[in-house]
Parts: sequence; structure tokens; C-alpha cells
Amino acid sequence: MNRVHNTKFVLWLIAGFAAAVVLNRFIFGLGVTTNLNDRTPWGLWIGFDVMGGVALASGGFVITAIFYIMKREQFYPLVKPAVLTAFLGYLAVISGLLVDLGLPWNIWHMIIYWNPHSPLFEVGWCVMLYTSVLLLEFSPVPLEKFSRYAKVRNFLMKFRFVFVLLGIMLSTLHQSSLGTLFLIMPFKLYPLWYSNILPIQFFISAIALGLMVVALESLVSHWLYKRKPETNLVAKLCRIAAWVLTLYFVVKITDIIAEDKFSLIFNGAWQSNLFIIEVLISTIIPAVLFAVPKFYNNVKVQWTGSSLVIIGMVLNRIDVGGLVMLGVTGDSYTPAWTEIVISLGIVSIAALVFLFVIENFHVWETQPIEPESIPHKLPLFDYSSRTWLGTPDVSSVTTHSLAFVISFAVGMALMPGKHLHSKGIDNIKVSPASGIDTLYINGNRDNQFVKFPHQAHISRIGKDSCFTCHHLNMPGEKLSQCWECHTSMYTSVDFFKHNSHISNKNANLKCDDCHKSGENRSALTAKKCTSCHPTYNFFTYGKNTIQKYKILSYTDAMHNLCVSCHILESRKLKDKPNLALCSTCHKTQLPDYLSAAVSWKIKVPHFNSVILPGVDLKKKIIKSVLKSQ
Repeated sequence: MNRVHNTKFVLWLIAGFAAAVVLNRFIFGLGVTTNLNDRTPWGLWIGFDVMGGVALASGGFVITAIFYIMKREQFYPLVKPAVLTAFLGYLAVISGLLVDLGLPWNIWHMIIYWNPHSPLFEVGWCVMLYTSVLLLEFSPVPLEKFSRYAKVRNFLMKFRFVFVLLGIMLSTLHQSSLGTLFLIMPFKLYPLWYSNILPIQFFISAIALGLMVVALESLVSHWLYKRKPETNLVAKLCRIAAWVLTLYFVVKITDIIAEDKFSLIFNGAWQSNLFIIEVLISTIIPAVLFAVPKFYNNVKVQWTGSSLVIIGMVLNRIDVGGLVMLGVTGDSYTPAWTEIVISLGIVSIAALVFLFVIENFHVWETQPIEPESIPHKLPLFDYSSRTWLGTPDVSSVTTHSLAFVISFAVGMALMPGKHLHSKGIDNIKVSPASGIDTLYINGNRDNQFVKFPHQAHISRIGKDSCFTCHHLNMPGEKLSQCWECHTSMYTSVDFFKHNSHISNKNANLKCDDCHKSGENRSALTAKKCTSCHPTYNFFTYGKNTIQKYKILSYTDAMHNLCVSCHILESRKLKDKPNLALCSTCHKTQLPDYLSAAVSWKIKVPHFNSVILPGVDLKKKIIKSVLKSQ
């Protein structure tokens, strides 16, 4: 059982390292943990964690359809592990999405604020519903261990077939709808990946990927626990996969030929070479291996073929999800090590939960013996020369906890401190001789600055309006930056810092030092701050007062300050009605759609003609979109 113990040890190491990065991501924002930007907003977390994760979890609906709908009873041993893998896969997808979203606590908005015209709306609802269905479908397995929940288990078992039908329906919808999402990106997606039948391609590839995930899961888990591999069942999955992969290849190549894009495969561009590699490892090589009985009955070939399909199909999702868009945007993107660690951490946690469930519940016909349950025996070595960590269960908890804590500490130590403690705003004088200075607002700490012409604003609103922005200073300062008080990126903060005032290391104040005994202790009844800080200018220009000690987050403070002023000015200035729009401050360079379309010589949706040099493509796109609405 050393395989299981060592595997868990490595997984706990990765999980601890990832936990440190996730903590910093939610405290300091996306800019600290990702190389994404406004031009490349989708990267590894969307391509692998979300899009790849959804496809990897497709084994649940594929195997249940084979067993329950097609009545292939020989696949029964694979049903429970497949459903468990799918359920954990969707939980991993949701976790990855929460990490990627700029404001993850607003993810519930989809439930209340409906946008039925968006493919993402349908995908989001299907993922949410299917995760719930998988939970109900798998619940009888853990409930079997608890006799007091027998009625609940029996009730769920009566409706298991209904759950299976719902799962197949929901999976079919959102697996294909992920492809539908990219139909609106004909000028960002390289032609070899763009297709009007992307939803069909996504669905077929998800079936093939689901078969191979179940196969590899069976091979890996049986290897870990030194059980006889399910060679015959895996061989049957490989035979089915051979037909599905062949169908996928025929559909994909036929569409490319029909769209007159076949020559792009061999034009020598990096996208073309990437396409060749993707098709070879995801489709052609595995299909050939699985087409020969001598090969698909061999365990080593099963390992190789299933691994190739998984790697190739995940690469396809990463390519479509953003990688091949870099040729259009002109941007460069390399995943930060923190992005990679978080992705590996999510997978590691899912794997740990999977191992825990199969060790403690009746997922397999014969429940494996977990290393921690081995009867206790006294150590045979010399106590004075060796260390004994206790019984197997105590030793396991000790080593795994130690692995998590140490890797967490290492992760915290390796986090880029210059970003964690970077200032929200940097003052940079552009032209000192002319007296013009510009503030560069680094709101997300990702070095994507918003320019604020300071002198120009003073000339517009007047020198007497300085208090509008500089409404409060820190003790002993004549000019404080916004980030010094608004220390949190997205959440409100304690301006007074009550804990700091009562801490032994700081002011070490007692409650009666600020609050009168017998009165309700609150900010309103506390004595004035100037009693301790007589030189603290709380009322800059005499026009601001402090009503409470909770202040806005950095993002909300900047937006409220700038947008509210721009709204008022837009009403006064007839020539600037869009002054309050986000694009006024957040300048994002748009892709050069025209050059991309011309170089690829592709057909534009809504038009029958091929784009030629000199055509104002952007105007035609806008006109077409408006017309289609």
C-alpha cells in the first residue's frame, strides 16, 4: 500500500501549495496570481479548469447511458466510479470558475438575473442542475453505510432512472453549448478551430473523452491498490472510443474541406502545427491503436491510448478557449506559475476525495483495504535509532498534515511580495517642465494602468475642489494615497483598525480608554480620535465628516469617485455624452479583425462574399450584428 500512501502524500503537498496561492488570490485580487489581462481574459483556468474540466467529467453521462439506456449490464462495475468522478469533476469546474471570476461572490446572480439569449446562461444552469443531479444519483452509495437513512436511500433509488435521464439530457445540452459559445468569435478564433458545427464537434469529442477518462480512472485506481485491472471492460471502452474518434475526425476534416480551409493545415504557421499535433494525439494515433484487437487488449496500450485522448482533447479545449486567439489579439500569454499551481491543486483535492470515498464506501464490488486500517503492530526497529509516528492511522494523519502545512508555508513564502504590497496608485511626472503630471492607477495590481491627467482635472473642477479626491489624510501626513486607507481590493475595510488599537503590540488601549462605562460601545459613542491624534486633519477643507469606521473597498472607492463625477460632467458637456462609460478610462486595444480576416481569407458569417483587402470589415460586422438583433 506504499503506492497509495505516497500518492496521497504528493497530493497533499500540491494541495497545500495551492491553498496558499488561492488565499492570496482572494485577498489581493486576480492581478497577483495570473498573467491574464484585458486583451487575453481567458487562459489556463478557463481552458483547462472549466472547459477541459467539463469535458473530463463527461464520463458520468456516457457510462450511465451505456448501462441504463443501452442495457449493457457488463459495464455495471464502472457506473459508480464514473458517477463519482463526474460529480467531483463538476465540483472542480465550479471551484476553478470561482477562482477565475473577478467577483466570485456574485456568481449567484445567474440564478436571479436571467439572460436566456446567452450560451453561458444555459451552460451555467445546466452545470448547476447536473451537479445537483449527480449528487442525488450518487447519494445512495454513502447512505448505504448508515441504516438510519435507509428510507432516504430507498426513495432516491426509486428515482435513479429519472436522475440518469436528467443527467444525460443536461450533459448533452451544456457539452454542446460550450461550442455554441465560440460561434460569436469568428474573427478571434483561428479558422482551423472555428466551425458552424462547433457544438456538434464539442459533443462528439466529449463522448470520446468521457470513455477514456473512465478507462484511465479504472487503470490508475486498480494500479494504486494492486488489484487486477479490468482489462476486458477497458478494452470494450477502447473499441467504442475507436468508432467515436473516427466519427469525430471525419466530421472535423469534412467541415474544414467544405469551408475551403484544408490548405491552412500545412501552411507552416504555429497554429497549423499545433492543429496537426492536437489531431494526431487526440484522434488519429488512439483510433489506430484501438482499431486492432491485439493492441486494445493490451494494458500498456490502454494506458497509452487513453492518456493520449485525454491530453489531446484537453489541448483542444485550451486551444479553442484562448490559445489560438493570441494570433489575432497580438498579445502574448504564458500561464503564471500560480495559475498552474491552482489548477493542479484543484485536481489534487478532487483525487484525494475520490480515494477517500472508494476506501470508505461501497463504490467497488470489493472495498479496498485502506493503509490506515491495517491492524496495529509494534515497531520492530530500535526505538533509540528510529522514529515511530504511532499507529498507521495516526502516522498517516501526521505525515499528510505536515506535508500540507509545509507546502502551504513554502507557497506563502514564494508569493511575489512586490505585487502583494504594491501601491494602488503611482505618481509619475510625464513632463515636469510643462507642469503636467499624470497619475497611473493600477487598480487590479496587474500593471494594466488607467491614466488620470491630474493637472487637466484641476483646471476643469478648480483648485478649491481638491477635497473631492483628497478627502482624508493619514495621521501625520499632508497627502495620503487612496490605497493607504482603502486597503482591500473588493471588500469594505475597517478604517479605524480597532484590533490594532487594542493589540499589545500597538496602542494597547483598554475599552474604557475610548468608551465611557455604562454606555453602548459603538463608533458614535466613542471619544473623538483627535483626543489622541491632535494633529490629525480629519476634516480636510472642512467639508468631510466621518460617520462610520467602515469604508469602501479600493475598487468601489475609485469607481464611485470617478464614475459619479463623470456622470455629472456628461450632463453638462454636450460633446461628451459617453464620459461615464467604462471605455473612457479603461483603454483596451481591440484586435485587428480586418488584417486577420484578410490573411486567413475566411468567409464572414452573415455575408456570402469573401473578405478582400480594403473592405471596412468592422462596419460590416456592426451593421450585421445590429440587423440580426
